[in-house]
Amino acid sequence: MKRVIIIGGGVSGLSAAFAVRRLAQAGHDIDCVLIEKNVRLGGKLATDLVDDAEGGRYVVDGGTDAYLTAKPAVARIAALLGIADEIVPSCEENKKTLIVKRRRLLEMPDGIMMFAPTKLIPMATTRLYSWPAKFRMALDLILPRKERWAEGDTPQNHDETLESFVVRRMGRECLDRLAEPLVGGVHASDPAQMSLAATFPNFLEMEQRFGSLIRGFLDQRKRVEAARKAQPVRPGERPRTMFSTFRLGMQQLPDALASAVGAERILAGRAAASLDRAADGSWRVTLADGEVVEGDAVVVATEAWAAEALLRSSSAQLADLIASIPCSSSATVSMAFRSEDFPADRRWFGILCPLVEDRPILAVTLSSSKWPDRTPEGRVLVRGFVGGPHNQSALEVSDAMLIETVRAAIVDLLGMRPDVRPVFARAYRWEGGMPQYTLGHLDRADEIESRVSEIPGLALAGSALRGVGVPNCIESGEKAALMLAERWGLTL
Repeated sequence: MKRVIIIGGGVSGLSAAFAVRRLAQAGHDIDCVLIEKNVRLGGKLATDLVDDAEGGRYVVDGGTDAYLTAKPAVARIAALLGIADEIVPSCEENKKTLIVKRRRLLEMPDGIMMFAPTKLIPMATTRLYSWPAKFRMALDLILPRKERWAEGDTPQNHDETLESFVVRRMGRECLDRLAEPLVGGVHASDPAQMSLAATFPNFLEMEQRFGSLIRGFLDQRKRVEAARKAQPVRPGERPRTMFSTFRLGMQQLPDALASAVGAERILAGRAAASLDRAADGSWRVTLADGEVVEGDAVVVATEAWAAEALLRSSSAQLADLIASIPCSSSATVSMAFRSEDFPADRRWFGILCPLVEDRPILAVTLSSSKWPDRTPEGRVLVRGFVGGPHNQSALEVSDAMLIETVRAAIVDLLGMRPDVRPVFARAYRWEGGMPQYTLGHLDRADEIESRVSEIPGLALAGSALRGVGVPNCIESGEKAALMLAERWGLTL
């Protein structure tokens, strides 16, 4: 029997283990063991169900609270696990994004797609941008392409940072007021370093195809609207929203994966101290308590910095390449307020705090308006985001201070009474949890994958190389496990 060792119990590692179990259920002689240093599985998919002192409960996502609905991996895996009916859409009736500008909260103009305007009147009347900035953004319609690609070229051949691209096409104010907090914020990345080819290659492709981002997004909007008309939502059908989650939070997905893998195959609360390849080609993982786990192959599904340490004994060159992927730390703080203490207007999903505003937090999500059934009656659930590459020092405080920082920032932003206190608050830290896809990232990813392919029985999974979203992580785990199995002639 072939045995695959999987290091890392986040959604990538669990997806790899689930793929192995499906191979076994298909009749192949294969099994796995999963090693996770934390007692809780799921990585950044972490949900707490918290009881309120006066009755009812909160559904609190400490990490990722959603996934991109258009990417099919989550729905596909949920169907295999029998939890597809647990998927819920966002509350679109409350869909509104507010942006901080000089101590005011301004609504994102209607028709904005990512950061490009596609409707004239909302753009002309918004106070988010100055008039010179609006005229500068309109120049995108006539500015020439930076260059014309040769036949067969891809975004990887013409990588550019988010800052360079947005300033070049639409001006500095567009970057500072919206592109940085919205687009850069998705990856908790520095726009001056962030690789477009690795994160939003469609921006580069739009410039080539349409000669203009505005024209490109106008075309995209028309296609989306046409698709909605061609396939309207039927009565009783789940609404199609951009983001979805699970009824009891994102932790439902890793919990279901772990159940399908089987507790007898999971070593939770057991850290991998070292990884070595024996002379006969087998792999040995030595745990922190001294136990040795042996297998025929290994999937490393950890953060980049942890993978680098584990792989150094197998290939110093590979470890050095992985170490060249920087990672930033962040934290979220969720807190609940009594409804009477919270502003009456709750028809919004979130607040973006651009770096130019010099706020202690990056963003705010009104969880109880974004998702259904997140709080008891008479409560409002909100969470703030702290950290990112420009504010790593914000995490060098106690949880109590982190909670107070977020409380004070939210109270100030929303004009609440300065002394109002939450009825519940909890901080979640993600040390080195977000890989930074810096300029040239795809070239590094190609070289890392090439080095990995030269080491028999080794595969990598996770967010470090090809996408940080939940669907990307699921696919990376599945791909890693199935690639190893295919080398043994085993396929689903």
